[in-house]
Amino acid sequence: MFKSFFPQPKLFFISAVVWAAITVTIWYTVGTEIGTSLGFNFQPDDNTLVGIQYFWTHSFLWFYVYYIVVVSLFAAFWFWYSPHPWQYWSILGSGLILFSTYFSVQVSVALNNWRRPFFDSVQEALSGESNVTAFDLYSLILTFAYIAFLAIFVLVLTRFFTSHYIFRWRTAMNDYYMSYWNQVRHVEGASQRIQEDTMRFAGIMEGLGVSMIDSVMTLFAFLPVLWTLSQYVSELPIVGAIPEPLFTVAIFWSLFGTVLLSVVGIKLPGLEFKNQRVEAAYRKELVYGEDHEDRAQPPTVAELFHNVRKNYFRLYFHYMYFNVARYFYLQADNIFVYFILVPTIAAGKITFGILQQILTAFSQVSSSFQYLVNSWTTIVELLSIYKRLKTFEAAIKHEPLPDIDAEYLARIDSHADPMGPSIETNRP
Repeated sequence: MFKSFFPQPKLFFISAVVWAAITVTIWYTVGTEIGTSLGFNFQPDDNTLVGIQYFWTHSFLWFYVYYIVVVSLFAAFWFWYSPHPWQYWSILGSGLILFSTYFSVQVSVALNNWRRPFFDSVQEALSGESNVTAFDLYSLILTFAYIAFLAIFVLVLTRFFTSHYIFRWRTAMNDYYMSYWNQVRHVEGASQRIQEDTMRFAGIMEGLGVSMIDSVMTLFAFLPVLWTLSQYVSELPIVGAIPEPLFTVAIFWSLFGTVLLSVVGIKLPGLEFKNQRVEAAYRKELVYGEDHEDRAQPPTVAELFHNVRKNYFRLYFHYMYFNVARYFYLQADNIFVYFILVPTIAAGKITFGILQQILTAFSQVSSSFQYLVNSWTTIVELLSIYKRLKTFEAAIKHEPLPDIDAEYLARIDSHADPMGPSIETNRP
């Protein structure tokens, strides 16, 4: 799954994490000093600037240069140390996707900076005693449009590139597995694993990976914002005054949801995996029945379909209580931030613009910490696909197959016609 696309996957990903930790540490400790020595002129208000010019301040220009340098150094090392046929897509392509993810997070920050002046202007205008004109409001809306159009442009290009990235990964897996076809063709659902599971794995893996990186980058971007905005909130319901209330409560609430959903949904990955097996067993017997009269007989088919029904009913039950917990939490999440802000709002200590900034920043941090909550069903699907492809790789490496695959292969061998077609020859 990874070897086909990345050079020496275990070492590669470990080195990527270590290199990222080093470069991030340098950026947040001496990055400003290095940039200043290179001639970049940083301004104190760069991070709160309102407008599209936010993206080409000296702070951003220095980041662009820094990112290109660190990615180039990392790529150059791997190009030299372990050349790989797909290295440009797997290394440089991944770097480009990570940069696009970072840029999308910064779009959210830019829009959050815009919220305070816009909504404060709206509040002031609604009071009937202000100098806010229609031109002022239209100007702020136009500023939003500039940022939004830039975000759309980058998003469309990223989606286009990502589609090609995923297909290249699928191609790499397809070529790798097909080179071992004679060793894996008797594994249950061999053709489906190569034709379908490789594409699904690459797509889901890329999506989850980008979401995880996006969550981490969002935390880096918005936790300082929440820390700063905590100065406007002096008291919380029930618990009263605590240090940095918005920052502290966001972390507590998000971790609570993550742990809750992880515990409640612990049985789902295994059931999803088993569901794919019983469906494959039923489908395979029907395929054999097309070529052999003694196969797909009513008693056998009835037993296999009973296994399908039994597993689905178990899935429905476990998803029922999982969804109860999940949707209760997500609905509570919609009003939780308003609940903790009631004393502050009632005391009139914040403006409408600051309220909007708090709501957005809290939502961004909360969503980032809830990565597992929001991605759990997709993670379950990925784990089931991963297990299926791991069986493939076990056959390639001559390792023992999982019990369920070994049993199925034994059943196939006991029924197969040695002079007949291979398992997948006549599959529709």
